[in-house]
Amino acid sequence: VRKPGTVGPPLPGVSVRICDDSMEDVPLGQPGEVCVSGRNVMAGYWNDPEGTAEAIHDGWLRTGDIGVLDDDGYLSIVDRKKDMIIVGGMNVYPREVEDVIYGLSEVAEVAVIGVPSRLRGEDVKAFIALKEGAQLGAQAVIDHCAARLANYKVPRAVEFRPELVKSGTGKVLKRVLRAEQA
Repeated sequence: VRKPGTVGPPLPGVSVRICDDSMEDVPLGQPGEVCVSGRNVMAGYWNDPEGTAEAIHDGWLRTGDIGVLDDDGYLSIVDRKKDMIIVGGMNVYPREVEDVIYGLSEVAEVAVIGVPSRLRGEDVKAFIALKEGAQLGAQAVIDHCAARLANYKVPRAVEFRPELVKSGTGKVLKRVLRAEQA
């Protein structure tokens, strides 16, 4: 059975759990860190016991991915844990905000990151590259998001750029955007 939007069930011989930061299972259908175990999962990092201790807990590898398991055991990847934004104690998954912004026909590329906020810990900021010849204002982006997202997920700032910085494989480098905001 195929379920669009999922990566499917675990491979034979692989177990998957969705955990909180304390390695406790989160309720079914709730997002958390994807943890895996099985004979094909790495035993550790070569000559890096600290890195291994951080990544592997009681035989479970913390993947760094945020995911959700459904009732049938199918896994959906929501985002990367290191990309998660915490606004006033609430988790914001950049991919969710990016998907909403991609709903604007003028948008060619978007990257959403967390930026420091004195009041809320982090605020949501969107970096947008428009399609050639397109015009769009920051307030239009904010209004579009406000109509579709919870208030704490709505970008507080929008920055337009001719293009977004990418790796050699074409992936947007959010770490560079975060470093520019520090």
